[in-house]
Amino acid sequence: MNHLMLTARLDVQESVRARWFLLYSLIFGGIVAAFFAFGITESRVLGFMGLSRLLVTYIQLAMAIMPVFILITTVRSVAGDREAGVFEYPVPLRSWYWGKLVGRFLTVFAPVFLAMLGAALWATFKQIEVPWRMFTVYTGLLASMSWCFLGLGMLLSSLARSTDVAQGAAFMLWLTCLLFLDLILLGVLIQGKVRPEVVVGLALVNPLQVFRTGALMLFDPQLVVFGPAAYVISDWFGGPLFIAYAMIWPTVLGTVAAAAGYVSFRRGDLV
Repeated sequence: MNHLMLTARLDVQESVRARWFLLYSLIFGGIVAAFFAFGITESRVLGFMGLSRLLVTYIQLAMAIMPVFILITTVRSVAGDREAGVFEYPVPLRSWYWGKLVGRFLTVFAPVFLAMLGAALWATFKQIEVPWRMFTVYTGLLASMSWCFLGLGMLLSSLARSTDVAQGAAFMLWLTCLLFLDLILLGVLIQGKVRPEVVVGLALVNPLQVFRTGALMLFDPQLVVFGPAAYVISDWFGGPLFIAYAMIWPTVLGTVAAAAGYVSFRRGDLV
């Protein structure tokens, strides 16, 4: 455990010094600052106003930015160290691998959470009502999505033999998740007379779609923006059950992917 925490701390220190972390932090901090500057907390949409409105918009932008940032930066972990030949740390391979995963999770999740927490504290200072239930749910959704794409990134990084291949595979994975969003490929499937259950089933496998649906369910409990697909989701789940699924499924997927990456990493050649 000590070796794992030491590796995690080393990865955090390296990530904080990297340029991508500075850009990543400025993006999310800048988004929140821009929301307050342009008065988004004073607007009203479908009854949501104040910090609720800010959180709804923030979570949608996070869905577009976080996965690709996490994948592109994470796939360089194992593949980059393999190319550089730095597998001579005096720690077990298990501690090195899972330590990097834990350290990278803290690195990618902290800026997103702190920006959202800062918005809540500023709203409290300005005497704006803070929807703490929505804040808590969104924190869980962001954590599960971060862990999911971290696990997928570590798997791709373990399988790839170079950083170029790893980054290309990460970008293709991100594009695939985008294609399986309901507004693109799923719309084509529906036009092709595919059964709604099959279409929704594909959507429920895609972690990006699951995150998007769970986030919008707090904003629109009836899922009006999803059209006919909402009835199938409502029949299968229901509000609280789907929110739980939106947190559990990406976490399980990320854990399984990370475990598979560890098996590949341990059995493969280190150089």
